[in-house]
Amino acid sequence: MALVGCGDDFLDRAPISQQNSNNFYKTAADMNNALTAVYGSLQYGGQYYSSLHVIGDLRSDNTEITNPNAGADLQAVDNFTNVAVNSISSSTWNAHYQGIQSANIVIEKIAPVSMDQNLKARYTAEAKFLRALMYFNLVRIYGEVPLVLEVINNPQDGYSYGRNPVAEIYATIVADLEEAVASLPYTYGTADIGRATKAAALGLLGKVHLTLKNHQQAIQVLEELVSNAGTAKLQLLPEYGSLFGAANRNNAESIFEVQFKSGVAGEGSPFSNQFAPIGSGRAVVSVGNPLGQNIPTANMVAAYEEGDLRKAVSLETSYVLNGNTVKHNYVTKYLGTPAANLDSDNNWIVLRYADVLLMYAEALNELGYVADGPAFGYLNQVRERAGLLPKSAMNPESGLSVPDQAAFRLAIEQERRVELAFEGHRWFDLIRTERAVAVLGNLGMQTHMRLFPIPQSQIDINPNKITQNPGY
Repeated sequence: MALVGCGDDFLDRAPISQQNSNNFYKTAADMNNALTAVYGSLQYGGQYYSSLHVIGDLRSDNTEITNPNAGADLQAVDNFTNVAVNSISSSTWNAHYQGIQSANIVIEKIAPVSMDQNLKARYTAEAKFLRALMYFNLVRIYGEVPLVLEVINNPQDGYSYGRNPVAEIYATIVADLEEAVASLPYTYGTADIGRATKAAALGLLGKVHLTLKNHQQAIQVLEELVSNAGTAKLQLLPEYGSLFGAANRNNAESIFEVQFKSGVAGEGSPFSNQFAPIGSGRAVVSVGNPLGQNIPTANMVAAYEEGDLRKAVSLETSYVLNGNTVKHNYVTKYLGTPAANLDSDNNWIVLRYADVLLMYAEALNELGYVADGPAFGYLNQVRERAGLLPKSAMNPESGLSVPDQAAFRLAIEQERRVELAFEGHRWFDLIRTERAVAVLGNLGMQTHMRLFPIPQSQIDINPNKITQNPGY
C-alpha cells in the first residue's frame, strides 16, 4: 500500500497504491496519486521510519543499545559487528529501491499525460527530488549501487543491473536536484504543505556538493538559499524547543519533513515508542511499548556546553517510575502521546535551516579560513539561539577560541552534533569529514566500515552483477 508524504489536507485524499497497468496514468489526478506513493515510500521501515536514524545516530557515538532485548541486528549496527545478512542492510536497500521505482513511474508515465505544463514540470521535479534523496542515502550507505532510472516492468530485467560507479550516481543526483531547483516553488498553499520545495532542493544540493568536497559549488547553492530565506519563509525559530513535537510540524525552520499522521492505518510515526527506555512502563511514553532503540550515550550527554538550552529539549537522564527515580538516558525530541503503539503525529525532519547555516559555514571555511569572517557569523547564529556565547578567532576563553581552519572544522563538528542530535546526521557528518575512524575507532569502527555491507540477499540472487564491499 502506498503511504502518504504531505500535509494533513493532502493526507486526507486517500491515495491509491502503486498501479502496474500502463493504461492507468491518464490524468493529472492519476499522476498526483502516483506522486503521493513516492512520498509515502519515505515512511517505509527501511527509510525514515527506522533505518535512517539507526544508521545516522546509532551507528555513531550519539546513541547506543543498552538493552539487548531492543534487537540483535540493531545491537550489531551499534557495535560495528553487523554483517551482510543483517536485516538493517536488507530493509534499507529494499525500501529505497521500492521508492525509486515509484519515482521512476511518475517521471516516465507523466510525459504523455494531457495536463497543465507547469504542474507537469512540478510533479516531475518533485519525483526527481525524492529520487535524488533516496540515491543520496544509498550511495552514502553502500557506495556503488545499481543506478536504475527507468521503470522495471519485468522482474527479470532487474538482473541486468550491476553496481554503478559512485561518480555516476552523484552525477544523477546533482542533475535531478538541479532540475528540481529550476521547477519547484519556494512555498505552497496549506493543502500542499509537506511537498518538496525549491528550498529543499537547494539545501539537499548544497549538502551533496559539500559531501563531494565541491566547496565552491556548495557555497553558491547555499548562499542562494540563505539569500532567499525570506521568500522561502525560512528562519531560525527563536526557541529551540519550538522545533519538535507534533504541535510544531512543518514550522518556519523546517525545510523538508517526512509526514506522519496518527489514527490512519500505517501512517503514524514510531519514534515516541522507539526511543523510550525498555522497562520504563508508562513513565516516558504513556501509550504503547517502550523499545529502547536509540539511547543517548554518556559521551553525548557530556557533549553539551554548560548552559546549552538544547540539552533539556533533546534528552533526559532519568525518569520516575512508581515513585522511584531511575537513572537512564533517553531522547525527548519526539515525546508525545501516541494514538496507539507506534502511532504518533511526530514528523521526521530531514532538513532544516540551522543545518543549512552550519553547512554554509563549513563550506566557507573549507574554501579558506577567515578570522571572524562570515563563517563565524553563521556558526554563531546557531549558538546564540542555544543561549551560548559566540566563538571568535582570538577569544581569550580557550573553549571559545577558533584560531585556524582546523579548529573551525572541529567547532562545526561539535555544533552540528548538539544542534542536530538524534536527527540522523552524526554518522553521515563523520563520514563526510573523514573523521569517523578517529572519533569512533575506540567503539570498533574500522576503515572499511565507512560503507555498510551489501545485503547478502542481493548478492545471492544476482552474483554475476552484485559484489560485496571490501572487508565483509
